[in-house]
Amino acid sequence: MMFTVVGTPGDRRTEMFAAACRAAGLDGPRVVPWAHVLRGGEPPIVPSSPLRVDSPGDDAAADALLRGPGDPARVGGGARWYATFTAALERVAAAAARVGARQLGDADEIAVMCDKRRCHARLRSAGVPVPEALPPVRDYAGLRERMADAGMRQVFVKPAHGSSASGVVALRTAPGGRVKAVTSAAYAGTGHVNSLRVRAYETEPEVARLIDALAPDGLHVERWLPKAALDGRVLDLRVVVIAGEPTHVVARTSRSPMTNLHLGGARGSLDAVRDALGTSGWERAMDVCARAAACFPGSLMVGVDLLIQIGWRRVAVGEVNAFGDLLPGITGLPGTRAEGLDTYAAQVRAALAVHAA
Repeated sequence: MMFTVVGTPGDRRTEMFAAACRAAGLDGPRVVPWAHVLRGGEPPIVPSSPLRVDSPGDDAAADALLRGPGDPARVGGGARWYATFTAALERVAAAAARVGARQLGDADEIAVMCDKRRCHARLRSAGVPVPEALPPVRDYAGLRERMADAGMRQVFVKPAHGSSASGVVALRTAPGGRVKAVTSAAYAGTGHVNSLRVRAYETEPEVARLIDALAPDGLHVERWLPKAALDGRVLDLRVVVIAGEPTHVVARTSRSPMTNLHLGGARGSLDAVRDALGTSGWERAMDVCARAAACFPGSLMVGVDLLIQIGWRRVAVGEVNAFGDLLPGITGLPGTRAEGLDTYAAQVRAALAVHAA
């Protein structure tokens, strides 16, 4: 049997999944480039096989097809990205149906996970704890009005269709017109670009310019929940759930509100996190992740961003990621079906079990 992967040839995700296939005694997967699909080409999917849809990654050609020509590092273009991406997902799903291939990630569910507003609403309706969200905002003035109405002084402002913290703003306000916006978006004269350095804007004109630049693509704004910390570093968890079971966990720590590892975050001690939560707290946290994943029953794998609040007693789901399994060097939790396996090997094993059934 051979898998089909819609992804980017040579990308780390594609290569690690291919290695997992070979380690399981299979041929490497047939890789269908995203650029081919986005140009309207028929995806050559292996008939009656498992189909994995992966992230387009950092492929500049795919990005240009998704967002239009321009600097790949620019912030924005998410609305066009989403419309183009979801249309391509529909074509992939139709091609899979024509040849009897089984999708490991449901196309409609991927579309929901790639829209933070829709994802938040689905989780909330299922009773999964999530931060309180504000009604839609269209610009900085509207954001401040919504914050005032809700009595919120600190929020996370997220592009509705962003990833890797692109354009995410941790915004804090104070009496007297004081503001502070922490973000990786750097102003480059004609617009904002993604930077690998987190920075702060502390004047209202700067913050307004940033929010007003992001708003046309759609925003998701939610209450900034103060995170628990270890050794002076705030943290959250990336939890990969495979076939309904939380299997792989990384503690992401940072001295800034952004815990993403590519923005200076660091992996923390998972043992320390488990000790701080206690046995029952850890079990509750993993149960919340499983409940979040259950909102997407057609997806073999999801990555859950779990926020642990100050006091270590309450948790909330920040996001659910369709492509949240890139955790190099992390093997499955002891006692799980993925023990000793990385995220890709665990998914290959789970997919084979489903295929056999």
